[in-house]
Amino acid sequence: MSALTKLTLKAAIDGLKSKAFSAVEITKAHIDAIEAARGLNAFVLETPDQALTMAKASDERLARGEGGDLEGAPLGIKDLFCTQGVRSTAASKILGNFIPTYESTVTSKLWGQGAVMLGKLNLDEFAMGSSNETSAFGPVINPWRRAGETTALTPGGSSGGSAAATAADLCLAATATDTGGSIRQPAAFTGTVGIKPTYGRCSRWGIVAFASSLDQAGPIAKTVEDAAIMLRAMSGHDAKDSTSLPVDVPDFASFVGRSVKGLRIGVPKEYRVDGMPPEIEKLWADGIAWLKDAGCDIVEVSLPHTKYALPAYYIVAPAEASSNLARYDGMRYGLRAGGPSLTDVYEQSRAQGFGEEVKRRILIGTYVLSAGYYDAYYLKAQKVRRRIADDFDQAWQTCDALLTPTAPSAAFGLGERSDDPIAMYLNDIFTVTTNLAGLPGLSLPAGLDAQGLPLGLQLIGRALDEGTLFSLAGALEKAAGFTAKADKWW
Repeated sequence: MSALTKLTLKAAIDGLKSKAFSAVEITKAHIDAIEAARGLNAFVLETPDQALTMAKASDERLARGEGGDLEGAPLGIKDLFCTQGVRSTAASKILGNFIPTYESTVTSKLWGQGAVMLGKLNLDEFAMGSSNETSAFGPVINPWRRAGETTALTPGGSSGGSAAATAADLCLAATATDTGGSIRQPAAFTGTVGIKPTYGRCSRWGIVAFASSLDQAGPIAKTVEDAAIMLRAMSGHDAKDSTSLPVDVPDFASFVGRSVKGLRIGVPKEYRVDGMPPEIEKLWADGIAWLKDAGCDIVEVSLPHTKYALPAYYIVAPAEASSNLARYDGMRYGLRAGGPSLTDVYEQSRAQGFGEEVKRRILIGTYVLSAGYYDAYYLKAQKVRRRIADDFDQAWQTCDALLTPTAPSAAFGLGERSDDPIAMYLNDIFTVTTNLAGLPGLSLPAGLDAQGLPLGLQLIGRALDEGTLFSLAGALEKAAGFTAKADKWW
């Protein structure tokens, strides 16, 4: 049965359709794997009974020759997605035992295609973090370890549970969200594939908000093709989300394996940062060589405002967070602390309910939006954001996609950077630009560092051109031949 958990999503779907095994069998195999891997702390809530009920319904549909694109496939759901009748916390104490009476659009699309929910996955509190150490449920442990060491490593953040669960074969794939790199950086740290689609490709309705103009849902999966299958199921216009794009959803999987000959690949010179490890430089050079061998033309491009992206992001994102998180006041749902007055209830509920990183970002955001500072900080950051988008528009004149590293390092140890917020924020240096510009970005594993940890390459594309990214990612996946898995120690 354990062999069923090692299947790719595509292989599992094919096996279910051919009746090689049942949805109940593959679901039970994953439930067993989750129970044996609780030391990873990837799940904050397991839903085995619900999973088996959903799997039985899938088997009945498959027996009738019916079923959706994901019929019977067991998935993990990041606990930022509201799930009807199932606790949804955003990994924060302030939401307590909040049980939504509604389903997020993305997850309802997945259930409509026959997917099975194994449970809710851990994350940084309100998706604010790069290491999954800010969760109220404790950190997720990366299934990967440095060669010869037992140091607990971060799976990245904020979608650390999604990445760790997929890498450890606890689910076939998982939903995730990306506000500044929260899909792509965890994918790079765990040897998985993650894509942040174009802003508006997936509905944000029913996803707990962090920074509304940056947040975007996407999948973390084992292969490029699996990520394409997941993204198609998650995408589509939603009238309940005013930022959802009314565009058709292509068959993304059909782009994987297509020729990339003649595509122009931009290499942004500004992404060569001081102190980048030689292994990251080498991986980038390898990626360029692989795409050249596949028939791509390599061109150097300039994104001159890149150096301002991280500062602009850490003004815009906290500003929107301070506005979005004002609704958590202890009155309507979640944690409510006692107090002699209404003001005391507000203050104590927020003081006890929010973690340190969330408080830090709310304070930063409130400050940059305050009278006298709005123009100096927030308005200026929005102008920089426009310039960053213009840089990409200029780059598309000479190239079809960009190739960069995903993260400036491999996975680091838990606690190694938690005392230095600036060092932690620098994890997003290669990823925040796509969120600021609303563009699609994909990370895929392409090699191992000297300590045996996975490293990722990032592809950035034009708005709504995820298809080209999947074609290029397929070519890179084939050339890299990355098949490494974490040695099982949990």
